[in-house]
Amino acid sequence: MSPADPDNPNEAARLTQQLIDEGYTKRQVAKMLGRDASLVSQFFTKGKGASMVGALRQVVLAVRGGERDEEALSGIAQENVKRRRTKTGQKARVRGKDTIGTPGASMAGRAGKQAIKSGASHLAPVVHETGQAGGHLAFTVRMRANQFTMAAGSKADSAGIRRGVIPRADGTEERTYGSAATGGFDAAEFSQRVADHHGDVTEAMKAWLVETGRAVEDADIAYLEVRGWVPPPPQQ
Repeated sequence: MSPADPDNPNEAARLTQQLIDEGYTKRQVAKMLGRDASLVSQFFTKGKGASMVGALRQVVLAVRGGERDEEALSGIAQENVKRRRTKTGQKARVRGKDTIGTPGASMAGRAGKQAIKSGASHLAPVVHETGQAGGHLAFTVRMRANQFTMAAGSKADSAGIRRGVIPRADGTEERTYGSAATGGFDAAEFSQRVADHHGDVTEAMKAWLVETGRAVEDADIAYLEVRGWVPPPPQQ
């Protein structure tokens, strides 16, 4: 591939530059994309990165919306990385699925501290699309340990998930609610909850935690992950 024109950078380079202007380094952008830093440099020097444009656009949108948490931005990016193609033009096989609408398909999204404050609206499509497809949802929630009302790992808190709690050094815990193994939660119900909260996924999740006796009323969610899937048809 011929060297890129520095006076006319490609879309991947332009989007990366916007992230650099926001204070991120090329190495941080590479980590978000799950790629080596040398590839990001080649956006500028060799015109590479066409398959990363979709992911970079979503990251830029999230940053403009207030998201600064690199862990959350990584999740957003990697959910939108375009699959590479084989020599025959077919999409390369990857672990897992990234779409909703067919049995066995799945999608996910994550929100860190900044996006949480603005309602984590970019997670709403995961909830709504999964609900429309008749699927199920699971959540991972991070809060301060004393804001959870139930004992860590208790069946009442998260039935069937015995390893759904991760204590952290900063005094917070991550707890998982629902999984494919336990059936998860009705996505259509949570879609309505999000709609009732005008698209504010943070408040919808907090309300559910409080209503079900899992969190105190003034709970402050620090991180939220939503996973949606459509169960495969039962085997005959």
